[in-house]
Amino acid sequence: MWVFKLAVAALVMSILNVHIYQAVTISIQRIEASHFCSISDDQRRADCRGQHLDRVPKENLPVSLEELDLSHNSLQRIHNTDFSHLPRLTVLTLEYNNISVIEDEVFAFNPLLENLNIFNNSLMVVPNKALANLTRLRKLDMSNNFFSEVALGEVFSTFTSLQELSVGGPFVKELKKSNLVVLQSISLFKFAFKSGSSLLKYEPGSFGFVKTKNMWFDIAIDNIPHELHTMLSDLANKSFYALRFRNLFEFVYYTGDYDIFQGLRHIGAQQLIFHRGKFNENLLRMALINIQQSPIKALGLLYIDFARSPTFVDSGAGSSVTDLALDLLVLSDISNPDILRFDWRFTWFNKVRRLTVKNVNFNFVPCDAWLSMDSMELLDVSQNQLQDGYLINRRCNYAGTMPVLDTFNVSNNKLTSLSGFAAFAGEFKRLQVLDVSYNKLQTVDDSVCNWKQNISKLIANHNALEVTSLRCLPTTVQYLDLSFCNLDQLDVNYFRQAANLRELLLNGNRIKFIPSGWKNPNLQSLFLDGNSFGLLSMNSFKDMPSLLTLRAGNNPYHCTCDLYTFIQKTTSNRRVNITDWPENYKCYYPEHLLNTMAADFFPGHVACDIRLVILISVVTTAVVVIAIMAMCYLFDVPWYTKATFQIIRAKYRAHKEGARPEKDYSYHAFISYSHSDADWVNQQLLPCLESTKPPYRVCIHERDFTPGKWIIDNIIENIENSLKVIVVLSQHFVDSEWCNYELYFAQQRAIGKTFSDVILVVKEPIDPNSLPSKYCKLKKMLNTKTYLEWPQQPKQQVFFWAQLKSVLGRPSLPQHTPPPGSTRGSTGSARSVSELAQL
Repeated sequence: MWVFKLAVAALVMSILNVHIYQAVTISIQRIEASHFCSISDDQRRADCRGQHLDRVPKENLPVSLEELDLSHNSLQRIHNTDFSHLPRLTVLTLEYNNISVIEDEVFAFNPLLENLNIFNNSLMVVPNKALANLTRLRKLDMSNNFFSEVALGEVFSTFTSLQELSVGGPFVKELKKSNLVVLQSISLFKFAFKSGSSLLKYEPGSFGFVKTKNMWFDIAIDNIPHELHTMLSDLANKSFYALRFRNLFEFVYYTGDYDIFQGLRHIGAQQLIFHRGKFNENLLRMALINIQQSPIKALGLLYIDFARSPTFVDSGAGSSVTDLALDLLVLSDISNPDILRFDWRFTWFNKVRRLTVKNVNFNFVPCDAWLSMDSMELLDVSQNQLQDGYLINRRCNYAGTMPVLDTFNVSNNKLTSLSGFAAFAGEFKRLQVLDVSYNKLQTVDDSVCNWKQNISKLIANHNALEVTSLRCLPTTVQYLDLSFCNLDQLDVNYFRQAANLRELLLNGNRIKFIPSGWKNPNLQSLFLDGNSFGLLSMNSFKDMPSLLTLRAGNNPYHCTCDLYTFIQKTTSNRRVNITDWPENYKCYYPEHLLNTMAADFFPGHVACDIRLVILISVVTTAVVVIAIMAMCYLFDVPWYTKATFQIIRAKYRAHKEGARPEKDYSYHAFISYSHSDADWVNQQLLPCLESTKPPYRVCIHERDFTPGKWIIDNIIENIENSLKVIVVLSQHFVDSEWCNYELYFAQQRAIGKTFSDVILVVKEPIDPNSLPSKYCKLKKMLNTKTYLEWPQQPKQQVFFWAQLKSVLGRPSLPQHTPPPGSTRGSTGSARSVSELAQL
């Protein structure tokens, strides 16, 4: 029994493990699908390319999906339910998988599907039933599958909106009329049929049902070369825009004599393209002879394997193709340059208007090649190995060659001499557009370039030019591309001469500064991005009045006021469009702004407006000056300064005058004043002088004159016995006749002595010019002698006394007895003796 219970338990555990495993597997698959598929934010597109998916991750695809890409995965079967929840699906890409089965009802719920790509899978038959519901299909690519027969069902007759159809595969062995008959009611834009060298049978009339603008054949006719004539006959009298053959001969060269291209004469195609495949000169001549009798105007030979025909016999002019009237002939990516003169001549270029010879790797141009291109309007020989000596043959006479050449492209070669090329191209009289980009052009020494025609467009980017090379460029250009030429500076003289220049490309150089005086009156577009200059200002392009477009990003900008002002004014007035602003403009200097977006640099309006800075400076200076003047006025600074100066000057003068005269004086000073000023003298002047230690001995008439003496004698005697004479000058003094006498005697005393002995104290302001003419001496003293002014402000009077004492000197007189008769009377309000004498 226990064995049975153990078995049951084991069975239950096993079942649980299976369910757990399935649940985990489903969870993991959902996580993986969610991880592998990139779904757009609007839930309309899903990208699941190259994720090694072996099934459609339908559980993680939103119902709103419109475009789904499952290419480059490992899908093998498409089930009916894979897209049933996607009713809005319009584009489905399933190319490069391993799909071998598409179930019949897979698109039953996708009626909006317009673009279906199942290219390069493993389908054995055309999935006609699966396509039945796609009535809105516009583009269907199901080529490169394992079809042995391309049998398009009746469902294709309902695809009235179909524009592009690609069918076939490398294993298709037979093409029958019944395969394509359903297409007779549909007008396509492009039809492509693919089959490899496995195609062994073609039923005439099969391609006759196809109506399309572009017919692409990826058919290798190695085994049935004669069937090409039948196929072309089925296309006779049809109008195509382009007829394209790919790998026409995949493995062998055609060596037959039968003209397999004769059907080209009756095909109304504008373009004929041979892409890949093997061509020898006999097959190429066969094609060209028929093309020159057809309406074909453009021929392309792309990536073909060209070889010489060992059986070719040159019969002179009869072997040449001379009437190939083409608007365009393209020879591209051909390893054998012998194709250029496959018939040993260049006569097949005679009537070609535009010729492109790209990546053919020829390195020599014979003289007769130029003589065979009289109708050439455009010549493109880019991406070859041309060097100066190979392109320009000194033995050739280029005069008169290519008389109608308008555009010449020699880009991506190995040319080095700009002056040599100018001399060569100068012979093409009507040359307008010249492309010499991706060469190694430069000027040597002082070489001069002579352009004999009016070249309007010059493309010279990616060369090794220097600033001296600019003088070798044509000055008639309207469009000039000098980008990535390693230029570090510009020649403004060239740009002054190139007055017609309208578009200039200088991006990707090493230009260090925008030169001053750069004038281009007609320049409209300027590209300066990716250089080495850091400064832009309003003066940079001021002489370019027609400038409309500017691109100048990716430079090491100095974020200064000049740059800020330039950007602000340029973007605000919108006359010039800065196309790469602001994403390509970053600060390089100053250091703290390194890699900062220039759009985030805001220095402030005040800092960057020089007029405002000047105005603020002037106003600030004026305010400061006015404030200083106000303070000086408020605190009497000028007066203090003047007083201090007078004290210093007096001390200097005393030092200069040296020792006093040997005569002893009775008084330090004689004071001459008016009776009206006696109160000021007694209450202010005398107390100040006589209260010092030692005191000044001062003589005044009220106190010190000798009674009984003549007034004049008293005046003269006391003036003579005084070291100094102090004159208290006021209007009352001027009005006093005796005071004038005292002044006169004091002046006479000063004759022969120092003039500084007379001290003028102006008690109140007096205008010297207002004095009567009789006071000429007083006028002279006021105009020529520095005087002391009595200040009305008490705080200023301290300096006045200091000045006066400084002028009087130290009170060091010997203690003489006053002269006989002199008395020390009261300092009351006694009248002046001189004035009393007048009574």
